[in-house]
Formats: sequence, structure tokens, C-alpha cells
Amino acid sequence: MPEADSGSARPDCGKQPGAVAEKLDAAGPTVRALKAHTALFGGTFDPIHNAHLAMARAARDQFALRRVLFVPAANPPHKRGSSMAAYEDRVRMVELACAGEPSFEVSRIEQDAVPSYSILTIERLLASGAGPLAFLIGADAFAEIRTWHRWKDVVRLVEFIVVTRPGSEYEIPEGARAYQLEGLELPVSSSEVREQIAGGDSQVAVPEAVFRYIRENRLYQSQLS
Repeated sequence: MPEADSGSARPDCGKQPGAVAEKLDAAGPTVRALKAHTALFGGTFDPIHNAHLAMARAARDQFALRRVLFVPAANPPHKRGSSMAAYEDRVRMVELACAGEPSFEVSRIEQDAVPSYSILTIERLLASGAGPLAFLIGADAFAEIRTWHRWKDVVRLVEFIVVTRPGSEYEIPEGARAYQLEGLELPVSSSEVREQIAGGDSQVAVPEAVFRYIRENRLYQSQLS
């Protein structure tokens, strides 16, 4: 995995044939709209950065989530062979980033998955009694939901918290239960962080413990001193 207001929930006016959609602003008060108390947050986290954490905190606070479950992908089907850090390193960085956040947990459920299809993770979590589940996802990834393995089952089994940037456009699939989370400024990406580290920049948007781990293990740039 993955294949990333006024304070009151209200119908979204975007493209949503037959969908249930709500809008929430990250700066607004807590609104309990969805049924799930656990949000699944999957990604390569290569590396995890401050924007990932901001998304998780905003979703937790706005939807009164009890838990945000970070699931690093071992073998993401859409990025085969492109990950620059080993799975164990990426998991450890997520663990360091989540330390001190009681509502954040890190799962190794995908460590043996080949490939890491979201639907398989969702089904395993539901079978373990973790449901009902929400799926925390960026608007760009959600726009491609129909390309995912067994995407109709994904839509049927989870609710979605979609982190939406200004100008984002996507169609919500038939029957999807989607809630928009707006108002977040997320100007950083993992690829940008990797480039900065490779260039020797020490002012990167990752938690201090994560940056220390990157330097100590010489990730992303073998010449790091």
C-alpha cells in the first residue's frame, strides 16, 4: 500500500456520482461524522516527513479518531523497485516520527506482502477486529482509486478521509463514503526531502530523530558525513 470550513460537515459540490461526500476544514472544531475510529495511513514513507504527520494529526483531531495506523508498504505495486531505502529503515523512521504520539501506531502488516495491495491489508485488519476503518489518503492518490487492485472492494469496506489541496479535482466513485479534509499547507514531499539530503542540506522537513537516523545510517546519500 498505497496503490499519502465552518467546522460542520456538509455535502461537497465536486464530482461525485452517487457518492456520499463531506467537507471539513483542518482548522475547524472536531466533527464526528464518520463511523470509523481508526484511520489507516499507508505509504512508502521514503522518508516520512512533517507533512505526513500534519495530515495524521489533522485527521485525528477533526474526526475524533482514537488511532491513526501507519502502514509502511514493503512492496508497493505502483513503485516497484523505486524505493531508495530498505523496508526496515522506512519502518524505523516511521516509529521514530510517531514516538510521543499515543494515538499513532506503526504496523508491519505488509512486511511479507508481495505486492502490498491495499485491499489485502484492509481485509486482514478487519479480520483482526480493527474495524470499522477509515483510509487517510491524498487527493492525487484518491483520483486514481479506480486503478487499484479490487478497488470496488476497497470502496465498499472503508470510509475515506481525503486530504484536498486548492484546485484538486477528482471524481468520487459510486458508493464511496468520502470526507474532505481541507486547510492544510503541505509544501513538502518525500522526493524533495531526498533531494535536499543528497545535496547536503540539514534543514529538511523531517522530525529531528528521523534526520538523525538518516545521517547515522547514510540513507539517500552515501557521501553524507
